[in-house]
Amino acid sequence: MDWRDQGVLLSMRPHGESAAIIEVLTALHGRHAGVVRGGTSRKMAAMLQPGSGVQLEWRARLDDHIGTFTVEPLQSRAHLLSDRLALAGLMSVCSLLRAALPEREPYPALWTVTLGLLDALGQEGWTSAYLRWELQLLEELGFGLDLERCAVTGATEGLAFVSPKTGRAVTRAGAGDWADRLLPLPPGLQGDAVLTPAEVSMGLSLTGFFLDRGLHPVLNDRPLPEARARLVDLLSRPA
Repeated sequence: MDWRDQGVLLSMRPHGESAAIIEVLTALHGRHAGVVRGGTSRKMAAMLQPGSGVQLEWRARLDDHIGTFTVEPLQSRAHLLSDRLALAGLMSVCSLLRAALPEREPYPALWTVTLGLLDALGQEGWTSAYLRWELQLLEELGFGLDLERCAVTGATEGLAFVSPKTGRAVTRAGAGDWADRLLPLPPGLQGDAVLTPAEVSMGLSLTGFFLDRGLHPVLNDRPLPEARARLVDLLSRPA
C-alpha cells in the first residue's frame, strides 16, 4: 500500500533510537500517522515542526499498519517562533485537529480553511480568522451552530445569543427573560469583518462550550487541549 499527498505536520514524537512518529493533516487522507526513519536527526527534526507544510509518501504492507513516511519540506512556519500569540494559535490548531479528527478520514473543506488560517497567522485580523476556523471545525464534526436567523422570531438581524441546548441563534427580543441562560453571540461573527479582542474572546467562549461538549466522549472527560487554553488566556490579557 502506498500514496502521495500534501500535509501539515501536527506533532512529532521520538520512536526507538532514531526514528519518529509523526501525525499530519493531509489533503486527501485526513489525519494520518506514520514512522519517519531518522526523524530525530538534527536535519529532520528541524523540518518536523508543528505547522510545517510537507510532501509525503506513505508506504505500508497492509492498509491498517502504521506505515512509514518519506517527507519532503514544502513550507516552513519557523517565523512564528518569534510571535508568541501567533505561535499559540498554531499550537492550538494542531492540538485541536489531533484531538477532534478521526484518523484517516478526509475533510477537504477543513483542509482548505486550515491552510488559509496557517498562512494568515501573525497578520492583521488573524485572531478573527482563527475564531471562524473553530466554527468550521464544529461544522465538520457535525456540531455546527445555526447563526442565520433567530430560533424564536425568525429574524436575521439583531442576533445576540446562542442557545446552549440547540446551538441556534436568538435575538435579544426573542430571548426575553431567558437571556441569562443563553450564550452571548459576538456581533459580526457571521461575516468576515475583523473582530475586536473582546469579541474574539466572547466568540471563543462560545465555540469552546460546544467543542467541549461535542468532544467530551472523545476526550474521555479530559478538558480541551492545553494549547487552546493557553491561546484563550493570551487573548484575554490587556494589550
